[in-house]
Amino acid sequence: MSAYDADLVSRRRAAPSASSALSTPFSLRRWALVTGAIDVLCALVAGLVAFKFRFGDDARGASYQLLTVALPVAWVGALAAVGSYDRRWITTGAEPFRRVFNAGLILLAMAAIASFLLKAQLSREWVGVTALVLTPLTLVGRYGGRKWLHHMIGQGRAIHRVLVAGSTREVANVVRHMRRAPYAGFSVLAVCHLDTGHHPAGVGPGVPVFDSDLDDLLPTALAVGADTIAIAGSSTLGEGGLRRLAWRLEGSQVELVVAPAVSDFAGPRIAVRPVDGLPLLTIDQPDFAGARRIAKDVIDWTIAAVLLLVLTPVMIAIVIAIKLGDGGPAFFKQARVGRDRRVFRIWKFRTMTIDAEHRRAELEEHNEHDGVLFKIRQDPRVTPVGAFLRRHSLDEVPQLINVLRGEMSLVGPRPPLPSEVERYGDELHRRLLVKPGMTGLWQINGRTDLPWEEAVRLDLHYVENWSVALDLMVLWKTFAVVRHGRGGY
Repeated sequence: MSAYDADLVSRRRAAPSASSALSTPFSLRRWALVTGAIDVLCALVAGLVAFKFRFGDDARGASYQLLTVALPVAWVGALAAVGSYDRRWITTGAEPFRRVFNAGLILLAMAAIASFLLKAQLSREWVGVTALVLTPLTLVGRYGGRKWLHHMIGQGRAIHRVLVAGSTREVANVVRHMRRAPYAGFSVLAVCHLDTGHHPAGVGPGVPVFDSDLDDLLPTALAVGADTIAIAGSSTLGEGGLRRLAWRLEGSQVELVVAPAVSDFAGPRIAVRPVDGLPLLTIDQPDFAGARRIAKDVIDWTIAAVLLLVLTPVMIAIVIAIKLGDGGPAFFKQARVGRDRRVFRIWKFRTMTIDAEHRRAELEEHNEHDGVLFKIRQDPRVTPVGAFLRRHSLDEVPQLINVLRGEMSLVGPRPPLPSEVERYGDELHRRLLVKPGMTGLWQINGRTDLPWEEAVRLDLHYVENWSVALDLMVLWKTFAVVRHGRGGY
């Protein structure tokens, strides 16, 4: 071991909190085996259910017993063909679930082609029931597998033990993002400044900080026990630096990831277009119209109508509780700004005293929120019934009426007040390119506890990268947030 490496090791031992962050690495091979076993089990259950539905105890279904046994092999093959086992999305994002849907379509296509080529008349009932059971069951299994993985990460099992390297500002930004999403499995062990002489604020205590250069990155990573080097922007590596670093990592079992400058854009909008060996990063323009927008509206109206019907008894109970509380009106209507700056009246259950708006001026000095929002954790204007409604977001239920009227969406940016919009800069006006939502990325990432800057970032990220799959994921996570009542006041 060189003197440089020995110095790194001694510095690592001097920082026990960084060493403790290492914990036990999680085996991705184990994840693949568990996921594959779940998929096989789902396919077997789906095949058996379809067989029982179509044939029962009829002996004429003997040939379909072989198909039931072969189904898991075909299903795992279809999932592998669409990249469903790609480890890049095992902890976050809706991409794995979308690929399960794609695998279901491929399996149906394979069945149709095989039936045509072999001139075999497959039972439509068997195929239909299998398709209806297999894909949803696999989605449930994948979700359960992800929750298990999040639990393992919460126990200190890191998937990626990371050395973050780059410029002062970019390193601090990457570390902040990784710590804000610990469920992604990135455990930061140390950071390297490639612009030497600077020490970033916000990296946190207990994380070794090294002034380094390109030649030192691999030995530094090995010395601190990292299995991943995360480059926070490649500008500090110089021309060809990233390529030379990738060459040096060959055979070292150390993975290389790069946080590019286009981090505000999600994967579906980014594509690589090679031109004479030069990879050009193409960023598609955001889609605010077309078929996907129609699909989003149809989903909004359908779910809102169903929820209004189901929640009618709950809404009646809330109206009675508010009336019994102080005898005032049960509903609260307020002007908000929607898509394309259209002003509409939002519906909510009243959670404050009747004179709440008149008392706001006297409470301005107690505002606990930064930015343009006004929030007080122990707001004296909130009624006892209102506190419960806010904690579990039940006061938002009447907004389903706004969704049915086309003024709001189930998922979108937070609906702002006209007074807030007046204080918007040019960047914030992009929030008004889409309908505001009853819930959104801000809701599932902290609700009122979020700093203003972070809430704005999440809203802008949604505007730029929205999709139906993202909406469904946000809706699913909203139920958990509302159930636990985190960040609601």
